[in-house]
Amino acid sequence: MDFKDYYKIMGVERGASQDDIKRAYRKLARKYHPDVSKEADAEARFKDLGEAYAVLKDPEKRAAYDQLGANWKAGQDFKPPPDWDAGFEFSGGGADAAAFSDFFESLFGRGFQPAGDARRGAGIHAQGEDHHAKVLIDLEDAYRGASRSISLRAPELDSSGHVSTRTRTLNVKIPKGVKQGQRIRLSGQGSPGMGEGRAGDLYLEIEFNPHRLFRVEGRDVYLELPVAPWEAALGATVKAPTPEGPVDLKIPKGTTRGRKLRLQNRGIPGKPPGDLFVELVITLPPAESDSARALYQKMQQDLAYDPRSKLGV
Repeated sequence: MDFKDYYKIMGVERGASQDDIKRAYRKLARKYHPDVSKEADAEARFKDLGEAYAVLKDPEKRAAYDQLGANWKAGQDFKPPPDWDAGFEFSGGGADAAAFSDFFESLFGRGFQPAGDARRGAGIHAQGEDHHAKVLIDLEDAYRGASRSISLRAPELDSSGHVSTRTRTLNVKIPKGVKQGQRIRLSGQGSPGMGEGRAGDLYLEIEFNPHRLFRVEGRDVYLELPVAPWEAALGATVKAPTPEGPVDLKIPKGTTRGRKLRLQNRGIPGKPPGDLFVELVITLPPAESDSARALYQKMQQDLAYDPRSKLGV
């Protein structure tokens, strides 16, 4: 998937005001409209222009797009960085992601869909819009629950029509047993209401920070545990880490590569709780000394082991 430089498509600088962007769009739309343009690539240019304008005219989409930085080049192979939009507060978009490119879809196809008509009410009394943001927490927070200070960034326009971001910090209670993708509702933390309408709510979508030991699928947690060849062959009891602290784990005699051991109810708490799966990885000690090499040579002579015996070669 190629990166799209929306500023280059619009022919404006990254610091252009919203009025500058609107004027540029009107000028280029007249030039490349397929009904009037004589340019050979008018239809494609007009479509790209519409996509670029859908992003840059919207302060939320523009601020989110700007978070990717200015180092990307048009046509460069692109994949959104992991959790690139974490901590970005938005109230919903209006563009149909399916109408634009895969690049647009990868950035705005999910989180920036319309949040719905939050201004329901009569006269001037209307509820404020709900806001949404993705936040990252540690896996251990889901096991124990926690209180965290979370900073969110949101776009705003200055008096000159330029987009910037403001930051606000909230103290958030992380409930024990929260899952990836689950949303925490903070009442009244969205947009202010009109008149006597109440403020909208803020919904925080939970994602986990990458962990050096564990990966998560739903409520189940997975750990790759290295074991020595003699522990796998003879059986052993070893220390294994878990998000709640180390446990004694029995390695069955004759364990082979890739075997999984299940620690029931040791996953993320819930009703029911998840499990912790330990995937055993047999590792070989290095043969860096004379004694180690001699030991390997003795194993080669005494065990008569052929790891390729079933390959028929």
